[in-house]
Amino acid sequence: MPTYTIETTYRVPVYRQRTYDAATPAEACRQAIEDDDWSNDKLDYEAAGETYVTGVWLGANAAYSGAPVPVSSHFDETIQRKAAHFEVMFGLLKIVIADQIAERRTDAYWLARANAAVAKAEAILASARDPDEPVAAPRPGHILAQLREDRVLDQIASIIETDPDFESLTPDAVSDDDVHAACLSVAVNTDLTEEVGAAEFRAELAALRAAKDAKGG
Repeated sequence: MPTYTIETTYRVPVYRQRTYDAATPAEACRQAIEDDDWSNDKLDYEAAGETYVTGVWLGANAAYSGAPVPVSSHFDETIQRKAAHFEVMFGLLKIVIADQIAERRTDAYWLARANAAVAKAEAILASARDPDEPVAAPRPGHILAQLREDRVLDQIASIIETDPDFESLTPDAVSDDDVHAACLSVAVNTDLTEEVGAAEFRAELAALRAAKDAKGG
């Protein structure tokens, strides 16, 4: 049976209590963080952290000399597990935001909150302060048209009645899955770039006219 040397660790908080003169609580906190005088520090053994694994080696009494053995992350300190997963979640959030902005589907309120979360995550990873001001969200997009599956399904019977090519079918022959797949295919293969561009141009003109009218001429 193999023998392993396991190094485990727990953290003991070191604290101090000191008074600072400051205009705001945030300023007092910054002074405390920047204060490097720990001559009156104390150890808080009652608040000691969990025990976690910091090293595994193959063999007896082999710490830092034997062959290191990889160990599952669930033996790490909880705060480190959270930090590692934080970076994963952060990356996923950035991807989702980029996709939603490109497709103009996200509600402005939630997009603003997501952008604020990304800004805070970047500050944490950089060991920097949280952003002082809310991060401005991109201006929201507007839906010009919507391909609705229920309306497509409602028109199936009318097409069957008027188009000889489909006279052998009944409305019941077309399932919800058929309509869903057809709508996806049309949505993927339809290019509305010109229509969207024309709508944006009309909106630009309307905004200019409104600004001109507001200035009285």
